[in-house]
Amino acid sequence: MTDPADEQTLAEQAPARYECRSCGYVYEPSQGDGNRDIPSGTPFEKLPSDWRCPVCGARSTLFKNIGSTGAPSGFKSNLSYGFGVNRLTPAQKNLLIFGGLVLGFLAFMSAYGLG
Repeated sequence: MTDPADEQTLAEQAPARYECRSCGYVYEPSQGDGNRDIPSGTPFEKLPSDWRCPVCGARSTLFKNIGSTGAPSGFKSNLSYGFGVNRLTPAQKNLLIFGGLVLGFLAFMSAYGLG
């Protein structure tokens, strides 16, 4: 029988960040909440029921899940394949792709200077 965690990507397994729909404050589980003595590593779902937004005081029900950050988007079993690209976060992959496109465009345009 397969483990349900094996069927989720690493980004789906990472603790999700939650954003306040009233003021835009983002609760980061890796940082916790120093104002309310919430230790780092506390997932949003484990916050006390009376916890409120430290900026505007909104209830936790007004927060929306905006996903995790800094986690590779692939499956754990696939991280060792390829040229190491599978270990990159989505932001790093975007930088690699669009940076490569810009460099290719600059190389293409520099050919006009040779003629």
